[in-house]
Amino acid sequence: QPELRRALEQLGRGAIFARAASEEEKDFNHKITEVIKAINQLAQRKIGALIVFERETGLTDYVESGVSIGAQISSELLINIFTPNTPLHDGAVMIRGNQLLAAGCYLPLSENPFISKELGTRHRAAIGMTEVSDAVVVIVSEETGQVSLSINGQVVRDIKEESLISKLFEELKPSTRTKKIPFWRRRRRHGG
Repeated sequence: QPELRRALEQLGRGAIFARAASEEEKDFNHKITEVIKAINQLAQRKIGALIVFERETGLTDYVESGVSIGAQISSELLINIFTPNTPLHDGAVMIRGNQLLAAGCYLPLSENPFISKELGTRHRAAIGMTEVSDAVVVIVSEETGQVSLSINGQVVRDIKEESLISKLFEELKPSTRTKKIPFWRRRRRHGG
């Protein structure tokens, strides 16, 4: 996926990534790369998928509704989970940090009467999840192969790859505000 690598490299050159990449950043970049690879394959093959990224709101009840996986995220694992006629293909995958916690999870369906009638259960579940939590949810439609993104009870349909990568980085990037830079690094960074 040279386009994906190029997009991630361009993001990596930005001011946000000015400081040396820590292990956490490498793990985060790996997670996003693997998820995007899986989404691209699933979309091309029109295989439906629901991928939930936990943020501040704990999603343990939803995680426990599925089958515990507890594995490092890989595109191959995600593709296998969502392949039709496999035991876990229905439901959502739950991701916390860099771990794929569970698959086949049930999400709350949105009761919003203003949601387009074109949207099926997968989209209603994604919107419902983001109405009751601060989770970020990626949806792949099995009818069209389109990729959508749901945040804060809203859904962006047919999101393009560059926009999806950018939004995932923006919404999921580990906060740098809580980290303190040791004084010896601060000096070095300022040329002192």
